[in-house]
Amino acid sequence: MTRTIFILCALYIIRGGNAFYLPGLAPVNFCMDATKTCKSDISLYVNRLNSEQSVIPYEYHHFDFCSIDKKHLPAENLGQIIFGERIRLSSYKLKFLKEERCATVCRKTYTGDNEEDEKKLQLLRTGMQLSYQHHWIVDNMPVTWCYPLKDDYQYCSIGFPMGCYLKESWTQQDSCSIDPSMYNKPKTYYLFNHVDLVITYHSGADEDWGTGPKENSGRIISIKVTPRSIKHDKNVDCQSKIPLEIPSEPLGQGQKLEIAYTYSVHFQKNNTIKWSSRWDYILESMPHTNIQWFSILNSLVIVLFLSGMVGMIMLRTLHKDIARYNQIESGEDAQEEFGWKLVHGDVFRPPRKGMLLSVLLGSGVQVFFMTLVTLAFACLGFLSPANRGALMTCAMVLYVCLGTTAGYVSARIYKSFGGEKWKSNVLLTSMLSPGLVFSLFFIMNLIFWAKDSSAAVPFSTLVTILALWFGISVPLTFIGAYFGFKKRAIEHPVRTNQIPRQIPEQSFCTQAIPGVIMGGVLPFGCIFIQLFFILNSLWSSQMYYMFGFLFLVFLILVITCSKTTILLCYFHLCAEDYHWWWRSFLTSGFTAFYLLVYCIHYFVTKLNIEDATSTFLYFGYTMIMVYLFFLLTGSIGFFASFWFVRKIYSVVKVD
Repeated sequence: MTRTIFILCALYIIRGGNAFYLPGLAPVNFCMDATKTCKSDISLYVNRLNSEQSVIPYEYHHFDFCSIDKKHLPAENLGQIIFGERIRLSSYKLKFLKEERCATVCRKTYTGDNEEDEKKLQLLRTGMQLSYQHHWIVDNMPVTWCYPLKDDYQYCSIGFPMGCYLKESWTQQDSCSIDPSMYNKPKTYYLFNHVDLVITYHSGADEDWGTGPKENSGRIISIKVTPRSIKHDKNVDCQSKIPLEIPSEPLGQGQKLEIAYTYSVHFQKNNTIKWSSRWDYILESMPHTNIQWFSILNSLVIVLFLSGMVGMIMLRTLHKDIARYNQIESGEDAQEEFGWKLVHGDVFRPPRKGMLLSVLLGSGVQVFFMTLVTLAFACLGFLSPANRGALMTCAMVLYVCLGTTAGYVSARIYKSFGGEKWKSNVLLTSMLSPGLVFSLFFIMNLIFWAKDSSAAVPFSTLVTILALWFGISVPLTFIGAYFGFKKRAIEHPVRTNQIPRQIPEQSFCTQAIPGVIMGGVLPFGCIFIQLFFILNSLWSSQMYYMFGFLFLVFLILVITCSKTTILLCYFHLCAEDYHWWWRSFLTSGFTAFYLLVYCIHYFVTKLNIEDATSTFLYFGYTMIMVYLFFLLTGSIGFFASFWFVRKIYSVVKVD
């Protein structure tokens, strides 16, 4: 389970027969001579290039590499487009079981008196200086670059560098450390213009082909690459040990630089590893993954223990309070009342800015169910890394379709506050949160457009997103709001007094700001370990696959937000402070502030981003994530407190 959690469901389906396969997980049979049941040509696709030192990704042709096939473009889903993936068919020609010792893909010539050529060379220098990485795909598998780390630990990266720039001296993590004896000149650019590809396949004799095994056939289980820099002469020599150096200064008048891009291919057979387990070597090599299993489990156990303690305290304390209050019969005894029962006539008094609160709650419930269903699908294997972009696509489609839920919840809460401006309520519910997210996204997209980045969403896709928003989400929100306003207002267990009760002076611990700040600590404590892996997958090109643990952590987050908010709400009511509506939302919602702090910490300690544009883009995406997380956790805390307050005031005797 810990090794291949994300394809668990897919394995059972694939092993069971050939009638159905999950998207992106269907096996492809290869053989030397193409037939109806197997292919001989192996397509090598190139994806966008990215870097940990810059948030701005670029398409493959941006750096003037060999040409790509623009006619036969693979279909890309909405998630791939938004994440900046641009998959194109490359010029590398691969055939199954055909070895290549030193094949030439193309040659590029740059002259010193050509301004356009100098711009292209400068792009190559910038890419190497910022450590941009290739991302190649063969048979829906990432081409991996495996290299040893300390303690003989081998790490397989799903990308490999386009070159290296040696500033002063190489380090363990520097791309030039591939071969320190070759790439050893300080302040020198080395372009990796040659790749050694090793394609490992599982023989068809031991696979379930459906039509029987075939000779000289198999299924690809891994593609590993070793990039090298080679200075070729007119006749290419892939055994040369002379690296290709890109001059750090512009080429002189009449000076020429010729770059030959070459590759070699070697096939090796391995019947030990089955096709269904071919992702394992990538997932197992993720750095620190095995070390974090114990930490994650330890964190979950601690959070469960603390949540159980909070629950026990609440049950015992409330049981005594309710029993004591219900035994009061005489008027003299009633004067001895204290604590939360004294505010029964004000506890359901509508809050200030009730319209805004109801709108945020509707959007929060929408985000909650979107997250719950998306994680459930991910745990079943439907949104595995092999199905690129499926996770983002699923989340966006669910968010659009859950507009009915947002409208219904917002209308019900707003009507319980006594609100009558139903048009404003439904318009704000359908426009406020999606509008904020889309505005931030559009501003960042303008920057990507200006930088000619692959992350720039095309105008047609923006029109599609707007069509989903205004054509589906908004009408569904109106439908949900219609049914919400049509139903009777929520009846509270106690009546509200006409004159508000004066709130006594509060101690430091029961004041609003300290309570809100303390309320987000425990929920954040159960997610910060997973945050490290999630941020690595977003910004460091590492693959996230621990959806089982993430789903469990999400459930623990829901429990912890609920327990913490209920506990603090009870303390405030005991202090005769009945302003719990906004406080319950902000108490658990403040977890998003700690998320922001952690993202800042990750930016400072883990990333090497220095330019202002990438910094702005990083925090732009971070603010979108923090805002949605604020809606999610805030709504969880509010509805937990709403249920709790209604429950305790419905079981006490109030005259």
